[in-house]
Amino acid sequence: MEAKKIGIMGGTFNPIHYGHLMIAEAAREQYGLQEVLFLPSGHPPHKEHTMPASHRCSMVSLAIADNPFFTLDKREVDSPDTSYTYVTLERLQKECPQAELYFILGADSLFDFETWRKPEAILKHCSILAAFRKHGRQGEFFHQIDILNHKHPGKFFPLDTPTLEVSSRDIRSRVQSGRSIRYLVPREVEAYIRERHLYESPLI
Repeated sequence: MEAKKIGIMGGTFNPIHYGHLMIAEAAREQYGLQEVLFLPSGHPPHKEHTMPASHRCSMVSLAIADNPFFTLDKREVDSPDTSYTYVTLERLQKECPQAELYFILGADSLFDFETWRKPEAILKHCSILAAFRKHGRQGEFFHQIDILNHKHPGKFFPLDTPTLEVSSRDIRSRVQSGRSIRYLVPREVEAYIRERHLYESPLI
């Protein structure tokens, strides 16, 4: 029986946007993933101020509701501990010992990967799918893939994604300044933000 391929899309999702969704769908399609887990961080080690997890999880749930391959995983949110990727992956592997795990990240995170807590422990449990776009630092990106695969053979794979210049920070800024976020986030997420007046003031 062929092992189930599971993608893990981690992040604060503050808020989730179409860039996140396109990367997850590209990973599913290009690497034959049977499921992609969206894993909002509960207590990220490098980010002190963020929207409460309940709102971030609700927005993720709304954003992925129409995709049967996408699942919300709240294990980091429900844990009182600081969220470390290697711990989460270790637990996932114990729950699904026959599964092949693929951790999905953006190009910027690829360059930072070796500064993460226990990168070798992360790679013990998963392969890395790193998203790139056909412009900008593409040459540097593939050079970094080669460097990392030289150190950790067969663990890093490129993920070709559409170009969409959108970030959660930009969306928060747009809401705060009264600008449109239409077509940057799913309409259900936009409605959730507007109805609850999220991001209208800076997070303190």
